[in-house]
Amino acid sequence: MGDIIHFTKMHGCGNNYIYVYLPENTIRDFSKASIEWSKPDFGIGSDGLITIDKSDVADFKMRIFNNDGSEAMMCGNGIRCCGKFVRDHHLTDKKKVTFETLAGIKVLELFENEDGEVTSSRVDMGEVRLNNEVQCATPDGSMRMGTLVESIDGKEYRFKGTYVCMGNPHFVIFVEDISKIELAKVGPLLECNPVFPERCNIEFAQLLDNGTIRMRVWERGSGITLACGTGGCATSVAATLTQGMPKTNTILMDGGSIKVDWEEDNHIYMTGPAVSVFEGEIRAKT
Repeated sequence: MGDIIHFTKMHGCGNNYIYVYLPENTIRDFSKASIEWSKPDFGIGSDGLITIDKSDVADFKMRIFNNDGSEAMMCGNGIRCCGKFVRDHHLTDKKKVTFETLAGIKVLELFENEDGEVTSSRVDMGEVRLNNEVQCATPDGSMRMGTLVESIDGKEYRFKGTYVCMGNPHFVIFVEDISKIELAKVGPLLECNPVFPERCNIEFAQLLDNGTIRMRVWERGSGITLACGTGGCATSVAATLTQGMPKTNTILMDGGSIKVDWEEDNHIYMTGPAVSVFEGEIRAKT
């Protein structure tokens, strides 16, 4: 029949995942579980599966599986929810928590409301990189305001954007009117462009009159999501480098806003909400 898995559904700015604490649950195939459970009509419905485990090098270990079964290196919205998860489930009483991820160890500062409930966190996302020859197949592994060409419905389109590595790869494109972008058509083409050997997260961004940056995202392995934390960080960096924006920016996504600070230590700090939606049990298929 399969094991009964206890899970928590959580989201950061609408970027929603299924969270499972592995010391108390057994998942035999993470990719298969993520694909099956993420289905909105036949499963729980989510952008993917995030597991939390014990770690030898940090307080906890986090792994992320997209809804297509592929494993991601890092998720900014997801890790904020991990911080809330370990406090809500009384796994730690710390207000600063470290998580081991495929993109390195991340440090979270947890913020509580007057009732002592964690509602948001500030994450040290690490140093930003502007070149990575593994992720960006240009001579020096970088691309600032580079042009990608794609054929859509028989017409040729050119997209000028900037590659930013937040552990995972991002390509940020600034446009005059983000509402005119057909993300469902454009996103998968750019994600799989040959210049990105490991595929890429694609962000379209627009500078608003109030100084906020509006962003929409096509996530590698998940498709259109309401938010992407690493994508918001990459967008803020690209805005500073190419659009004359300051090193502190508010990124407005479909599901909410995050604040991004690019500080003197070259680290990116992201602050945003973490919300628990519901808990439940699901039987893992054998």
